[in-house]
Amino acid sequence: MKQISIRMKDRIRNYTASIDQLLQNPPQSTNWKLVQESHLQQIVFFQHERLVHLIVTMTVAVLTLLSAGFALLTGLFTLLLLTGVLFLLFLCYLLHYFLLENQVQAMYVQYDRIQKHLHP
Repeated sequence: MKQISIRMKDRIRNYTASIDQLLQNPPQSTNWKLVQESHLQQIVFFQHERLVHLIVTMTVAVLTLLSAGFALLTGLFTLLLLTGVLFLLFLCYLLHYFLLENQVQAMYVQYDRIQKHLHP
């Protein structure tokens, strides 16, 4: 069985783009109640992903600060290397968290627009 792997960044962007397209050109037969329920479930999934990445991002930030503190206190070069690696990892997580946060916020706006179709 072929396994398909989609990066979270692509998944959330593709999903929000598909909802934007549906909202711009909705077919006459659109079941807005079903769209609303499905969209709400996707929001829950992405909120969970966002929470997990917030926890991981904060953990890496704390480890980076601890590593920097120990490097300054001990003067060990290897701890400076560890601090650099942790800092790069922190930046990557921060950028990913920023993407998730912004996309989930956009999904809230989409949800409000879906609501308008249900309650004109």
